[in-house]
Amino acid sequence: MGSRQVTDWQGKHVTVAGLGVSGVPAAKVLHGLGAHVTVVNDGDDARAREQAAELEALGITVRLGDGDSLPDGTELIVTAPGWKPDKPLFAAAEQAGVPVWGDVELAWRLRGPDAAPWLAVTGTNGKTTTVQMLASILKAAGLRTAAVGNIGVSLLDAVLGEEQYDVLAVELSSYQLHWAPSLRAHSAAILNLAPDHLDWHGSMEAYAADKGRIYEGNRVACVYNVADKLTEDLVREADVEEGCRAIGFTLGTPGPSQLGVVDGILVDRAFVENRQKNAQELAEVSDVNPPAPHNIANALAAAALARAFGVPAAAVRDGLRAFTPDAHRIAHVADVDGVAYIDDSKATNTHAAEASLAAYESIVWIAGGLAKGATFDELVAKSAKRLRGAVLIGADRALIREALARHAPEVPVVDLDRTDTGAMLQAVQEAQRLAVAGDTVLLAPACASMDMFTNYNKRGDAFAEAVRELDTGA
Repeated sequence: MGSRQVTDWQGKHVTVAGLGVSGVPAAKVLHGLGAHVTVVNDGDDARAREQAAELEALGITVRLGDGDSLPDGTELIVTAPGWKPDKPLFAAAEQAGVPVWGDVELAWRLRGPDAAPWLAVTGTNGKTTTVQMLASILKAAGLRTAAVGNIGVSLLDAVLGEEQYDVLAVELSSYQLHWAPSLRAHSAAILNLAPDHLDWHGSMEAYAADKGRIYEGNRVACVYNVADKLTEDLVREADVEEGCRAIGFTLGTPGPSQLGVVDGILVDRAFVENRQKNAQELAEVSDVNPPAPHNIANALAAAALARAFGVPAAAVRDGLRAFTPDAHRIAHVADVDGVAYIDDSKATNTHAAEASLAAYESIVWIAGGLAKGATFDELVAKSAKRLRGAVLIGADRALIREALARHAPEVPVVDLDRTDTGAMLQAVQEAQRLAVAGDTVLLAPACASMDMFTNYNKRGDAFAEAVRELDTGA
């Protein structure tokens, strides 16, 4: 099934697992290629019925409320990335010798012979920002590109659409990588690795192994984080093409085959002549928005992938200057009475919150939500000296409160025992009471939002709205 020819797919019985953002386009594409498509879906709610009706109108079979049994005659399963590997459907597929692909694998297999190469990015945190920075740099170099993948732009659309690309900047989640066995990127980066989604993968080892798949078959560069040994170990374990190089990025002075920072300048000692002695200036730290340490690391990873693709140094600088981060990623909301209010609602796990807390000196921290099995001792111990106070919200706030009692007992804590939408306004008011001029009130919850909010965007919006009420004295 390696080519785009319709004859490959004509009459093939393909089961698409899951409706949603990847399932519906996959079903339509496969149907259009002549396959007999059956969609199975666990849920049977109004949204699912609406999507099912749309597909059934095209002649696609949809089974709602039964995502576990394997339809008769299935020759291939194309799954939504979020479906867990231990689902009965996949056990049945394995027993029947039926391969399972994700939407990324399908997109990879459907690429034409002259398709644009992929520069791929994964990691626990920073993926979207890095991919957007990379696309901005590639555009500054005059290349036709797009930021696609887990970022919300379907890879199937990018691969099968009318637009011609020179190169794609691809964000990949651990879920997507798990179901993409034949993917081979031009170059790829793993930004960092911390425990996340362990309920899905089953163990940290399985999670890391799925992330590590991004390096398999790389042609030019495997980009790793010098400060995160696990990412370097995964490069060593990867089976890459002859001549592919390991390229590190560091917030310190780079060694040969690394990108790093010297006197406020991002420099490249990897893609230069005589890298033992020479370094190429790429950009200034001040060109990175915002110039928080973890975001500088993102910029270096993006620069490494762009340089691996042959992009000139000036385009790195221009691309970073042109880049604007998404909302709710260390976004400065306002200054009120000399206190800065920062929205990092996107910090939905401890690793992201740790990076956020490291960016400020004196913090009143608003945290809490759904812990997803996380523990908070390491986060609090590392950040304790920066904390002036903490305001805790959400279902699992007791876990953070207990970690604070163990590792930062002198830090005043306000524990808000309410989960209604007005809780954020009270949290911001309590934070204002604890803060003094020069402090930062930081929403970096270290938890998911779904106990109180639809998503992290809504949580960040509620924070910004509450800060605006302070600002107007309402």
